[in-house]
Parts: sequence; C-alpha cells; structure tokens
Amino acid sequence: MPRSMWRLESSYAQLPDAFHERATPAVFRAPRVVAFNEPLAGELGLDLAGESKERMARLFSGQELPPGAKPIAQAYAGHQFGHFAMLGDGRALLLGEQRTPEGRLFDIAFKGSGETSYSRRGDGRAALGPMLRELIVGEAMHALGIPTTRALAVVATGEPVMREGMPPGAVLTRVASSHLRVGTFQYAAAWHGHLVRALCDYAIARHDPELLDAPRPHLAFLRAVCLRQARLVARWQLVGFIHGVMNTDNTSISGETIDYGPCAFMDAYDPDTVFSSIDQAGRYRYSHQPAIAQWNLARLAEALLPLLATKEAEAIEAAHAVLEEYRVVHEREWLAGMRAKLGLGSVEEGDRALVDDLLARLHAAKADWTLAFRALSTGEGLPLALSVDPAFDAWSARWQARLAREGRDLAGARAAMRSVNPAVIARNHRVEEALYAAERRNDLGPLHELLAVLRSPCELAPEHARYAEPPPPSLRGYQTFCGT
Repeated sequence: MPRSMWRLESSYAQLPDAFHERATPAVFRAPRVVAFNEPLAGELGLDLAGESKERMARLFSGQELPPGAKPIAQAYAGHQFGHFAMLGDGRALLLGEQRTPEGRLFDIAFKGSGETSYSRRGDGRAALGPMLRELIVGEAMHALGIPTTRALAVVATGEPVMREGMPPGAVLTRVASSHLRVGTFQYAAAWHGHLVRALCDYAIARHDPELLDAPRPHLAFLRAVCLRQARLVARWQLVGFIHGVMNTDNTSISGETIDYGPCAFMDAYDPDTVFSSIDQAGRYRYSHQPAIAQWNLARLAEALLPLLATKEAEAIEAAHAVLEEYRVVHEREWLAGMRAKLGLGSVEEGDRALVDDLLARLHAAKADWTLAFRALSTGEGLPLALSVDPAFDAWSARWQARLAREGRDLAGARAAMRSVNPAVIARNHRVEEALYAAERRNDLGPLHELLAVLRSPCELAPEHARYAEPPPPSLRGYQTFCGT
C-alpha cells in the first residue's frame, strides 16, 4: 500500500441517488499549498511527508484525487434565519470517508472546489481568508476540547474569486465525523419522505451503532443527537464562542461544530453579543444559542416523527420528552462547566445563584470574558472595574467560603481552574491580522505563530502575551462576514 495510507470508503454514496450527485472539482492551473495540518494527518493515518509540494497542491485542490475517492455533492435543506429552503453542497464535495488506523470513519471533503448542481447561481469557489479562518478557529476549538470539524489543508488556487476586492481563491479540505445535518433529514422529509428511514438507519450505523438493537432505535437516535448538541452548545457558552449562523443545515448530527463563517469569541461579556453582519435581529446572539439549538432539534424531531411511534400523538409526546431532556442536560452541563471554571468540585444548591451573580458583575463591568476567568484562576490581572466593585468583593467572599466548605484552599482551586480557563482564545483582531498577512502580503508567519499559540490555550509564553490582550477600543464593535 502507498506510504500515504489512504483508506477511503464511500458509505454515504451507497444511499439512494436522491441524497447526492456525482461531481468533479474545478480545474485550477496554479494551486499552491498554504497550510497543511500535520497533526490531523497523523490522526487520520496519512503520511505525506515525502510528497512534493506540487503533488500536495494537486491532491488538495482536486486536480488529482486520492485512491478510492468518489466525489459527490450532498443534498440537504435547512432553515436559514428561520426560513426553509432547498440547499445542498453548492461549493463542496465529499471525497469519501477515511478509515483511520483505529477504525474510525471521517469524512474528507473539499470546500471551494467549484460549481455543483446545487450552486444556486453561485460560482462554487471560496476565498483564501475565510478558508484560513476555518483552519484557525477549528484548531482553536479542538485545543479547547470542543467537538469540531477541522481543516486538513488549505490550497490557494492561483485565481481570484469574484468577491469585493477580488481576493485570492482557495480550496479547503475539511475533516468531519460526518456531514450529516439536521437539514439532511429535513430535505428527506420534505421531498423524499419514503427515504427518511433509510437515512436514519444509515446515521445510526455511522454514529450510534449501539442503538441498532434498541427497542425504539429512531427515538433513541433523536435522543442521542439532542444530548450531543446539549453538551456542545454548553461548551460554546463556557468559552464565549458565538457561532453566528446556527441554521439547521449547520447543526451536525455528530455533535461537532461545523461551518466557521461569521463566528467569533466574545470579548467583553454581554449576553446580547452578536458579531454576524447579517444577523440584524440578533437571532443567533450569545444568550440565545441554547434555545436556537433546541429549536433546530425540534425540526429534526418533525422530520423523524413517522419513525418515532405508530400513532402521531404518541410520536409527538415522545419527541417533546426528548426535547425537554435537551434543556435539562444543557443546563446541567453548563453549570458543571461553570463550577469547574470556578474551581468547585462538588454540588451545592446555591451554585446557580453564585454563578448568576458573577455574570451580573461581569456584565456591569463590561469585563472581558476570557481575561476575567483567567484572572480568577491566577489571582492577578483582575479587570479594574471589578477590583473596585464592592459587590464583586462580596461575591468573592462568598466564592471563597464556598470553596472552603468543600475543603479546597484557594491556591489548589486556582491550579485546577488554570487547566480549564484558557489564557488565549482566537481573538478576532489577531485572526484578522493573520488573514491580512496571508491574503495581502503572502506572509504566513503570523498564521503559523497564531496556530501554535492557540494549540496550547491554557499556557502562554511571555513572548506571546499580546495574543491574550483584548482588542483596542478602535476595534470594538467588530463584525464578521460569511465570506461566501
């Protein structure tokens, strides 16, 4: 077998033709590798160290396909800002599923590889900046322990794309546990109702094989998806991550974060924070993310309803019970995470009030989310607005008394807190600096340095202290864009 050890399978392509169409990557005459994720390649069982730069560029731009690749565009639908639409892979191709040495399956897919039948008048291309953003934020999330898709490679195509400013084009190779979405099931239910069962059985076999013999496997699958999303969104909230486009086509069945378009990490704590330029009504604001995830999961339940019980009333009742469990589990996971951020190792009835009171102080002080928790972890660098706040002093006394009741001293608690409260996140202004250098100056140094820092988020060398700093006042009010 070749050294690279490609083990591509095509299980999704075995589903009925309604779910996909064969497609071919566009021709790019001068591809060039901009970034390659060697740690991820190793996890996938790929050894490409001996490949030439030219062949790597051809391979990860679709000019040469790896052994076993059968590129297809996937069909799906989705609610985008609450409006239902037929969608599909308008600029993406699934090459197949890589079987790792440990036996796990991961989708290998292109993004920005050209038009498909689902392009809806789009050109199917992608700009370099947004593809590098996906690499940066995906690696940051992975290092924080948050389930996520990841970028294996970013290749510049050597051609501009028709966007404002004519930015350079690029193809991203994305790795995911799968690209099955809530929108995939909505598509099946809306246009191919008789195929919902086949799709659901495939998803169970792919992600929850232990449920194949369950008494009610489709209901158990809905529950599994809901619990994965509950845990995922709780983790987003704990690090101040705002997705920006929580459409149902961006809600993954696997429980991974997918589609890093107008996403960002919150600086000053404000529950109503919105970054996306297109989210004018704040539908996907920070505080609304848990409820939006539940709304999206209700759309999945609707698509699966005929499989949940023989009688519609029973199916609806079962679905409601699962959706209520989502809410309970999300609250439990979030509160457990907040306890860890505060160094608490036990459970007390008043913990939620203790957390809520801290959040009220952070909001009033406009304190930086990440820096405030890091300061609590180190005992240094508390934001000025908090350090002179008598209400915060009273809260701190309650917190330390709470630690004492479980037998933890402050030093021991802080040592534990430093392992869960990151010193550095993918600050918006630092990400933009790296993207500007790569796009405008062909300088990849800032990109690689930023990636190195983000891959160890709870450690920060003194020479990298600037990566922990909040944006200057002139850059507040930052907006993000889809970059499509």
